[in-house]
Amino acid sequence: MAKNVLICDDAAFMRMMIKDILSKNGYNVAGEAENGARAVEKYAEVKPDLVLMDITMPEMDGIQALKKIKEGDPGAKIIMCSAMGQQAMVIESIQAGAKDFIVKPFQADRVLEAVKKVIG
Repeated sequence: MAKNVLICDDAAFMRMMIKDILSKNGYNVAGEAENGARAVEKYAEVKPDLVLMDITMPEMDGIQALKKIKEGDPGAKIIMCSAMGQQAMVIESIQAGAKDFIVKPFQADRVLEAVKKVIG
């Protein structure tokens, strides 16, 4: 059974890149969100096995979305994505319950390593 993943990033190009990496490796992309608020809605709709969440997004950032999702589902598995130089935000997201983080620009093997570590 393929694992369902929700991809949250305000850049369509980034979502497409992650989707491509995951699809080629047997994961099912259950949904996409372009901001944190939409990510929270989508999570409730699709109940994914994993969320890949960008930190910097409009409307609601990834850390706020992470906290909201965790409130509703303490067992939610979320991997944060951030650009270089956002160490403080990465630490904050790990403290808020993120399982791992991936640094942009993405490397396929790093994305897969994080995903496998969190959901197998």
